[in-house]
Amino acid sequence: MSVEPLLADSAAKLDTALALVFASADDYQPFDPEHAYSPKEREPFDALSDRFLRAFESCLRFFRTWERVREAAPSETFRDLLLRMEKLGFISSIQVWLSLRDLRNRIAHEYLPGELARIYADIIETGVPEFRRTQSAPGKRLKA
Repeated sequence: MSVEPLLADSAAKLDTALALVFASADDYQPFDPEHAYSPKEREPFDALSDRFLRAFESCLRFFRTWERVREAAPSETFRDLLLRMEKLGFISSIQVWLSLRDLRNRIAHEYLPGELARIYADIIETGVPEFRRTQSAPGKRLKA
């Protein structure tokens, strides 16, 4: 049985997750930490952070699937995986992805409005451009 369908399925799921985070980013209005947001007003921000989390995890699943299908041996560590993806052109740098992992972890502990403003800005300023790079990476094309 060919493993290419696994890679194609993973790529399709990644594209879906990225499309959602890009849709949230396209409508993004900066978060004002001084404003008392109603639950309804918070929905776009909650959607952005949730979609960022799903896009981040989908990228990692795609990277691991790509590695299982195309490489002889899987990476033993997260850093090794990122190093391989950087060499292949899927990501801009290990440092950016380590900061995205930190951002993912910070989202789970969102408490103060000032911190939320920084989190949302980081998603827009760092996460979204990096996800766009991953989406358009030449190595993502399934015909190699």
